[in-house]
Amino acid sequence: MNQQQYTAIITGTSSGVGLYAAKALINRGWHIVMACRDLAKMEQVANSLEIPKQSYTILQVDLASLESVRNFVNNFRATGRSLEALVCNAAIYMPLLKEPLRSPEGYELTMATNHLGHFLLCNLMLEDLKNNSSKEPRLVILGTVTHNPDELGGKIPPRPDLGQLQGFAAGFKEPISMADGKTFEPVKAYKDSKVCNVLTMRELDRRYHQSHGIIFSSLYPGCVATTALFRNHYPLFQKIFPIFQKYITGGFVSEDLAGERVAAVVADTEYAQSGAYWSWGNRQKKDGQSFVQKVSPQARDEEKGTLMWDLSTKLVGID
Repeated sequence: MNQQQYTAIITGTSSGVGLYAAKALINRGWHIVMACRDLAKMEQVANSLEIPKQSYTILQVDLASLESVRNFVNNFRATGRSLEALVCNAAIYMPLLKEPLRSPEGYELTMATNHLGHFLLCNLMLEDLKNNSSKEPRLVILGTVTHNPDELGGKIPPRPDLGQLQGFAAGFKEPISMADGKTFEPVKAYKDSKVCNVLTMRELDRRYHQSHGIIFSSLYPGCVATTALFRNHYPLFQKIFPIFQKYITGGFVSEDLAGERVAAVVADTEYAQSGAYWSWGNRQKKDGQSFVQKVSPQARDEEKGTLMWDLSTKLVGID
């Protein structure tokens, strides 16, 4: 394939995994649309890494805002570029919150940013991916081990639990702040949103892989303990956590390596398996080989996936 012509959108590219995934794909000859909130910061970071200006386009998006997502899609289409891959990477994690923050539409901010914004973006860009120059367009959603209480890294409470999505069904606005309709818990809000991410990938695969020819997948690239995802945690945690992952659990992965793994799932033929959740293990395998990992019981619950899809569709305002 002539990847020189290919374009990928990556959300959350101003730091961490998204930035290094963009860099890795650019090194493979791709053009990257860097979707981020702060355009000036993105430009500065790209310059600091000496990323060639002709290899990327920066477009503004705030995933917490459904209007911003729709504006982003219009702005991307105005570039006239074909779309070969969409990578839903951006996420927020605010474990110290005492009370929920709200999106412009009034939804709890973590779920609005991590799930609902990406859910809308994926649905709006399906036709762009379908009508592209690649024989195997891809849509990749970042996962995390914490979505799965069956895995070592996911056993730490609070455990994710969508319940019957009572919060979604009730409209997810004040006073509702959790998917299951229960009391706000910021760490659980993050984990719940990541369960929804994996459910979204699996539902996209079930609904559109055959008809659209798009390869839908997720991945857990390893514990990127230095990422800005943890910027809202205690400073002591930010210092200790990378050390713990490097020398105790063995799960540590650099931002650079995580970015390379995302790029591989986007571009390499060995990852052309729709519906797969790729992993390199909680403790990084010495051979560095990826494998398809079973997702959590909630994330493979087809009935829950259908319910999540239907309720999310109403919340983001699409038919």
